[in-house]
Amino acid sequence: MIQLAQAQSIVLAQVAPLPVVETPIDLALGCVLGQTVRAVNDVPSFRNSSMDGYALRAGDTKGSPVTLRVVGSVSAGHLFEGTLGPGDAVRIMTGAPIPDGADAVSMVELCEANHDDGTVVVTTEVAPGNFVRQPGYDVLAGDVLAESGTPLRPAHLGVLGAQGIRMVPVHRRPRLGVLSTGDELFVDDGPLPPGKIRDANRHSLLGLIGEEGWEPVDLGVVGDDREALLDAFARAGQSCDALITSGGVSVGDFDIVRIVLDDVSGSSMRWMQIAIRPAKPFAFGTLAETNLPVFGLPGNPVSAMVSFELLVRPAIRRMAGHTNLSRAVVSATSTVDLARVPDGKVHFVRGHVSLDGEGRYVARPLEDQESHQLSAMSNANALLILPDGEGVGRGGSVRALLFYPADVTGLSDDLSAGGADL
Repeated sequence: MIQLAQAQSIVLAQVAPLPVVETPIDLALGCVLGQTVRAVNDVPSFRNSSMDGYALRAGDTKGSPVTLRVVGSVSAGHLFEGTLGPGDAVRIMTGAPIPDGADAVSMVELCEANHDDGTVVVTTEVAPGNFVRQPGYDVLAGDVLAESGTPLRPAHLGVLGAQGIRMVPVHRRPRLGVLSTGDELFVDDGPLPPGKIRDANRHSLLGLIGEEGWEPVDLGVVGDDREALLDAFARAGQSCDALITSGGVSVGDFDIVRIVLDDVSGSSMRWMQIAIRPAKPFAFGTLAETNLPVFGLPGNPVSAMVSFELLVRPAIRRMAGHTNLSRAVVSATSTVDLARVPDGKVHFVRGHVSLDGEGRYVARPLEDQESHQLSAMSNANALLILPDGEGVGRGGSVRALLFYPADVTGLSDDLSAGGADL
């Protein structure tokens, strides 16, 4: 057996970030910037009001309350034609340009308009610059908007869009083929024939790929047929950035999948036994003709998903341009005894992590931990990591790899608790 870190190193050494391509900004969410982007314009590009109120000369408000003449109004997207003189005020809306001659805004709540005579009483003195957004207050031309290697989130797209940027240089989204193998798989509708099972792995793996924002390619189900396998591998080589197969990677399997993969990889496939449970068997190599990376995952459904999490996902994140390759791992308190027997392996236990009343992580294992029992995986939000040894007692600390950190809930999850004003 080899250690998980060694297996990960073998895989990561043979994958590289995909090319950088110009992509429409609204299609780039989740992609990774391939080069640093700088601002070409100040944001905002003109003085504008951050509040509904009255634009005025701050000096005219000394000795407030004072009465000023209302000489017009201006809303966002429009200009006030003219220049404010002493004693003048202009009704102004949030985001509207500050009129020439004005240097401050008094918020409408501190003003009393008299529509009969066209005046306004400003009840409180204001300082120069009050509620005035200056050019470049948010971004100055030349500022770095996002560094190379940044995964683009919605706010990044807004920042880039505010510069008029319509195309962004990002690493291309990985296009990943998924193939399920084995004569035991039944794909038709209707009752299962004796000895057959329906394919679960392909659906789970395609979902994991789509969840990351990558492009899944369904290569279907292929039985233990050499020509059909060769055709599937050829299709993957022509249209995908990597191929993920499930089934036929265990030691001792006299499996046509293994034979064909060895042939088409130029014997580059590494058939590994990793010191983890589940997902001990794993294969990795490249197709000889196209240099396409091939990930061979176990056939048991939970093992296939754990293999993806620990070995495939980090590699594809590197291909997508990410530098942070791993999911979040947190320390949690076990609510039960997590006993195990020393066997030279790290155990990954399907579990559920939540928050206690003080906002601390607590963890518990789920029932049904066998590698074929996918239902437990569907209820898990974490893998509890148990190093080789006797396990962790109740109240002990256990590391947890979180699938969905935002879904970890508990008593402290209510953002409005304590009267917080959202």
